[in-house]
Amino acid sequence: MLLLKTTATTLSAVSLPLLTVSSLHHNHPKPTPFPLTTTKPLTLRHSSTTPKIMNWLGKLGFGTRTPAVSSMDQQSSIAQGPDDDVPAPGQEFAQFGAGCFWGVELAFQRVPGVTKTEVGYTQGFMDNPTYNDICSGTTNHSEVVRVQFDPKECSYESLLDCFWERHDPTTLNRQGNDVGTQYRSGIYFYTPEQEKAAIESMEKHQKKLNRKIVTEILPAKKFYRAEEYHQQYLAKGGRFGFRQSTEKGCNDPIRCYG
Repeated sequence: MLLLKTTATTLSAVSLPLLTVSSLHHNHPKPTPFPLTTTKPLTLRHSSTTPKIMNWLGKLGFGTRTPAVSSMDQQSSIAQGPDDDVPAPGQEFAQFGAGCFWGVELAFQRVPGVTKTEVGYTQGFMDNPTYNDICSGTTNHSEVVRVQFDPKECSYESLLDCFWERHDPTTLNRQGNDVGTQYRSGIYFYTPEQEKAAIESMEKHQKKLNRKIVTEILPAKKFYRAEEYHQQYLAKGGRFGFRQSTEKGCNDPIRCYG
């Protein structure tokens, strides 16, 4: 252990200089000012790490605001706009959502007077969605069939009958084992006449059921045609390669996945 030895010194043995106010005031030298130097302005050089740094600064609330929100608003305004496609001369459009669109499309293909069917996505907030996008459950799109029909050969009411027969309109966001908002029941009208017919048809069909119908009836919005492999999926053979008939009036059971 290190021991420190101290020596006591009495105050009488030490002569201290007498301090006066004047000595305190005059004996201290003036501080030397720091030299002023000129420096170049600070500039940020771009490097491979700059985007990462700016990204983290943005998350922390610093940096410039990105236009992501306005971009999403713009996408939403487009997706929520009307279906501006035009049917063939003398034809009309109708849109229906009744679960997975593969089997629904085949059902409408068999209706006499239907001249064309397409499957796609609508009623969502994303512009140009993909199948993976709508399956994420974050875009609010519905899987639908857009039907083109000749009103001289096929009434809108007959399409509504096919719609009700094809699915269970009392299950919310679900048809069988398919669960998600994209599988919701919906009738999307193009004209006031279609809207009126849809409401009357739903009221009529409700009387046949013990549970409440949850089908939404809304104006038709922008239609995004699904990827080509989804089009006429069951008629082309489906998952197992067995083609199913599209003959008008055909009553063969529809195998939903082929």
